[in-house]
Amino acid sequence: MAPLSHLREPPTTKRGARTRAALVKAARKVFERDGYLDTRLTDITKEAQCAAGSFYTYFANKEEVLAAVLLEAQEDMMHPGMGRVQDADDPYAVLEASNRAYLEAYKRNAQLMALLEQVAQVEPEFRAFRSRRADAFILRNARGIADLQARGVADREVDPMLASRALSGMVSVMAYHAFVLGERQEQGPLVDFEELVSTVTRLWANALRFPGHR
Repeated sequence: MAPLSHLREPPTTKRGARTRAALVKAARKVFERDGYLDTRLTDITKEAQCAAGSFYTYFANKEEVLAAVLLEAQEDMMHPGMGRVQDADDPYAVLEASNRAYLEAYKRNAQLMALLEQVAQVEPEFRAFRSRRADAFILRNARGIADLQARGVADREVDPMLASRALSGMVSVMAYHAFVLGERQEQGPLVDFEELVSTVTRLWANALRFPGHR
């Protein structure tokens, strides 16, 4: 399988860009509907309404188009766009908005996250992609924790990278269980989204010993 780093450069023409985008959009729909193993390239080109031969202008195989789909989802999840925060100087409010944006993005991409877990079990390249994806979130959050420490908001005695690894992992696992596995509370209703946002935010703040949360 061609490594994800070997994806071809995006087409330079508008027509080429439209065709590639249509293939990626179609691939996502088919992958989410049929799963990775049962998806056929002909299903993707049919969904994209383009000739089967056109596929190979942009991708070498099924693995490459899946990589393109996952990279788009990665961009959405890394930069989901936070809602307006009424008090941007309140670190707790900013943290809550950040967690909300991440969980909303995870929910949007839950089927792809399930697919990534499936493929990562059998394809080393996608297992490495999953690790790089996790590391990107951990590094970003570690920088945020270090900034909070410098401002006197977060506990300066904790290592920002280790704290980020623990807290980012907690949120990721909770999101996976809530949106991929659809876990219920004590065999009751599904986890409430607002309660999930509130809980992970409070745990973050308590762990970092935010003022008023120590």
